Amino acid sequence: MKKNKGIQNSVIVFILIFMIGLFTVSCVGNHEQDEIIPVPIISPRPQQPIPKPEIPEPKTPQPEQDRQEKPLQVQAPEQEQSEPTLPPIHYVFTPAEKVAKPGISLEMKIGQMLIVGFRGLSVNHKSPIVRDIKRFHLGGVILFDYDTALRSWKRNIRSPSQVKKLVAQLQKASQIPLFIAIDQEGGKIRRLKKKFGFPSTVSAQYLGRKNDLALTYQKSAGIAKTLAGVGINFNFAPVVDLNTNPNNPIIGKLERSFSDEPEIVTEHALEFIKAHHTHGVFCALKHFPGHGSSTKDSHLGLVDVTDTWEEIELEPYSEIIKAGMADAIMIAHVFNRRYDENYPATLSKNIVNGVLRTHLSYNGVVVSDDIQMKAITNHYRFEEAVFATLDAGIDIIVIGNNLKFEKNIVARTVAVIKQLIKKGKISEERIDESYRRIQILKSRF
Repeated sequence: MKKNKGIQNSVIVFILIFMIGLFTVSCVGNHEQDEIIPVPIISPRPQQPIPKPEIPEPKTPQPEQDRQEKPLQVQAPEQEQSEPTLPPIHYVFTPAEKVAKPGISLEMKIGQMLIVGFRGLSVNHKSPIVRDIKRFHLGGVILFDYDTALRSWKRNIRSPSQVKKLVAQLQKASQIPLFIAIDQEGGKIRRLKKKFGFPSTVSAQYLGRKNDLALTYQKSAGIAKTLAGVGINFNFAPVVDLNTNPNNPIIGKLERSFSDEPEIVTEHALEFIKAHHTHGVFCALKHFPGHGSSTKDSHLGLVDVTDTWEEIELEPYSEIIKAGMADAIMIAHVFNRRYDENYPATLSKNIVNGVLRTHLSYNGVVVSDDIQMKAITNHYRFEEAVFATLDAGIDIIVIGNNLKFEKNIVARTVAVIKQLIKKGKISEERIDESYRRIQILKSRF
């Protein structure tokens, strides 16, 4: 009897041990599965196949009772909503031999790929920026109101008449029309301030909450008219980031996003763009592939959105591209390991050529965010950043020359790019590709 009982106990113990083993294996398997990010491991430079982002379908209309609290969307009056002066853009590449016609040197093409900041409320033939425009055929300049390095308000903007005269002086120096760029989003992010004599503006957040498309068009037209009035032709706006993190220090806290809903962001961004086109001003959507979920500021250091970013953040870009209204798209200095294990978006082939160009079918001008921001300078040497930016597929490199000022930054950048071509790291065909896109956009001036 005792012997049988001992056998029974042994069997019970064996069964318990076996079941515990199965449970342990099961738990470890689930833990490992939760930790794995379902994306490819990407080598440093070559572009690898990546999963095509799934753009969510528009949300089904809500029942009438659920929509009663939302403000009625009223279309702008017919006279204000006329066809844009700038037609939807279609990029049709010309053969390389037509681009490389006599008089257009490699150095000129490189120069067209740069938008650079400078110091001065006025310029003359001795000014470094005028020298760079003439010598290197600079693609454009960006205007600032505040000189960060000097901590001074004497940068490029003092009054409407002064800015208009400055822009005219710059354009007069250029053989090819310049992009005159600025960040004039409205609200807290605007260089043309009321204290300088410019009209006041409202934020994207204000407009998104009102959710009145006619109002958005009206306020955006006010911004565009102000820009055009002083000769500024390229607004680095609108922000199409989703306000998924209201505590985001660089987007949500500054009221730069229209909404956390992609449909609202898209609708209001299109009104912003239409208003600008009516006044002959280009727009750059930003910050691709999405900065709204971040918890840090890429001006100050590396920003990783891997765990917070969602594919729905691509929807405004997708819809505006389909509408033919994306003049240019600015890439953010955000790190997203879902698409690239090694590089932030500005330096990433997988994001620029993979997600944006291939999967969203965008063949227009791609602009970098300022490569002097600390998200880049804290981790890459200048030469490395320039190479990676070009290799990723960026068409226009923006160098604000404000966080850190360097008088000869244009000459240095052109020399770096020419050396990269000489060493075979960047091809002339790659330069031609960007030059074509830039000239197609400029042909709409």
